[in-house]
Amino acid sequence: MISPEQLRGLVAEVLPSVTELRRAIHRHPELSFHEFTTTQRVADLLSDRGLRPAVRPEGTGLVVEVGSPGRTVGFRADLDALPIQEPADNPFASQIPGVMHACGHDAHTAIAAGIALVLARLDLPGRVRFIFQPGEESFPGGALTLVREGVTEGLSAIVAFHVDPTLPAGQVGLRTGAVTGSADRFLIRLEGPGGHTARPHRTVDLVYAAGRVITELPALLDRIVDPRRPLTIVFGRVQGGVAFNVIPTSVELGGTVRTLDPELWSEIPMLLESLASQIVAPIGAKATVSHQTGIPPVVNDPGVIDVARVAIAEALGPQAVTSTDTSMGAEDFSRYLEHVPGALLRLGSAPDHGMSDLHSAGFVFNEAALDTGLVAGAATLLRLLAAG
Repeated sequence: MISPEQLRGLVAEVLPSVTELRRAIHRHPELSFHEFTTTQRVADLLSDRGLRPAVRPEGTGLVVEVGSPGRTVGFRADLDALPIQEPADNPFASQIPGVMHACGHDAHTAIAAGIALVLARLDLPGRVRFIFQPGEESFPGGALTLVREGVTEGLSAIVAFHVDPTLPAGQVGLRTGAVTGSADRFLIRLEGPGGHTARPHRTVDLVYAAGRVITELPALLDRIVDPRRPLTIVFGRVQGGVAFNVIPTSVELGGTVRTLDPELWSEIPMLLESLASQIVAPIGAKATVSHQTGIPPVVNDPGVIDVARVAIAEALGPQAVTSTDTSMGAEDFSRYLEHVPGALLRLGSAPDHGMSDLHSAGFVFNEAALDTGLVAGAATLLRLLAAG
């Protein structure tokens, strides 16, 4: 197996190209399933270095493999940006109005391309498949589409990075088990006959009923669900009524519900339907719940995490490995893990100055994390191949 010194030397050679790619993608971000230019930039770089990327027929997303027949492991990167206006004074700021890489996908993509270039120069004891996925920020996510297209077939393991602005550059956060939450959408429609606000006792006060659902539904879930199984329900939309003195005939409540527990995730639709109806029944309102199943929790495989921990410590030193907390934010990388054991690794990317947060116009990526990601990712994939 290649020595840590040799690996870091190869990474140093590709780092300028990786940095240039990341900056180009950041300046020209594209929204979910519109990542045509981003896809082509990656394909051009890989092709120029002698690789043979396969772009999806739709023109967004691609797959490239390096190595020889044998055990095959995977690495996933995501391509899309967010509908956020980036401040003009950010480094390498977006030139596309209202669109910004505020979640680090530009870094994920550039790192994946760089690892492919590094591993292509080695005599691998197997094959590595790099999956550049469109639409991660969409609902329910582009991973579902790619899995249906067969990108996980034949894989023994798969890993991915997600940048983490709470960790310093140079560290990689690891966690066994659930690391991100699920994300489902729901819409609760309340209905009644409507009426005059002067006589609520003669009709069904739907606004009052909506208030009870908003306050009591989360409270009831807290009492029904074992507190060792984290569950979060938050309303983001309340719509109903057009006049001050008219009780409406319908009110709609929408939001998201998230959990870290895969079994609880499957029980959520039934819980919401039952509880919403029970809450408004004494008032006489009718409740209808529409539930959109979205993204399952990311549950990291213990064996893959153990391999990553050893590989990263050997390549970068034990100080590069740290633990990481769970997040209720969703990541559709979980769709790959329904078919292949794998792990989502947190790549430290805290800026040198100030604060940064994902999905924020103030997000700033620390490019020092590119080198760490290249070495840590390549080392993990090499050890996963050797672990066959």
